[in-house]
Amino acid sequence: MPTYVRYQSPVPDRRGRRIGIFGLVNMLANRGWLSAEEEQFRRTTNAWYDATYANPSSVDPTIYENNPFAAAWFIPTAEHLLEPIPGYLKILAAHHLPCERYTSNSPGRIIYEDLHQVVVVPHEPEDLANATTFMWLPPRKDL
Repeated sequence: MPTYVRYQSPVPDRRGRRIGIFGLVNMLANRGWLSAEEEQFRRTTNAWYDATYANPSSVDPTIYENNPFAAAWFIPTAEHLLEPIPGYLKILAAHHLPCERYTSNSPGRIIYEDLHQVVVVPHEPEDLANATTFMWLPPRKDL
């Protein structure tokens, strides 16, 4: 049975979703909080990922809209896609934004699959009534 890998926030956002590693770094960038070096890494590495594997949203633009708790997981044979992850983790650590590595043999109901990843709807959606911590970043001051 394959072991899938995902890097995500250990706490849900305001909508109850656990944002993945790329979303977390992109969120910092969108707020203008990255240094020039961090932004260069993000742009270069995101471009490499875009050229290396498909974005499930480009295949099905409604995949996340119709499945708000869906999450992408790397498949075990996608080891080369994990190599840049430490750079993203370094950025998140510098901004005190937690991100954890999760593994699972059965992360949820698969709604998309390709050679590098699966997108799943978790077996149990987040129970917001029992959540005690939410991830929240204040908006940029210049907006």
